[in-house]
Amino acid sequence: MELRSMAKQTEARLQEMGIVLPELPAVGGNYLPAKTVGHIVYLAGVISTSSDGVITGTVGIDRTVEEGYAAARACALIQLAVLRRHVGSLNAVKSIISVNGYVNAVAGFQDSPKVVNGASDLFVELLGEDGRHVRAAIGVSALPRHALVELQMIVEV
Repeated sequence: MELRSMAKQTEARLQEMGIVLPELPAVGGNYLPAKTVGHIVYLAGVISTSSDGVITGTVGIDRTVEEGYAAARACALIQLAVLRRHVGSLNAVKSIISVNGYVNAVAGFQDSPKVVNGASDLFVELLGEDGRHVRAAIGVSALPRHALVELQMIVEV
């Protein structure tokens, strides 16, 4: 299958992958979850959550890189749900442009890129080459609600 046509069938690809997008969390402040300018959608940061609530912790103290990877993937799924609500269908996505990942980590933690790969790997698996993006993977000393990961994105539609 050609990569362009795969990107246009993102909703079907989600089903093939057995992925059900999560319920959207309430907005946590005076901001928009998504804003479109031209063909670009800017997505506000979302923190790592699951059906059990916020995925909390600090990599290097009480969480592993693998747990961080799973938390970054959870953020990516939330961002896809936000995007779907904002544009109507994920089939409208042309490409993931940029991902900024923030990892709650101990001082000196050097493996933030390995954690944020949890999101990046999902986008490439879902969209092929259109899922490849530029990125920052930053270790921080704290995130809202003691979340393990926060993810902010820019997407072309």
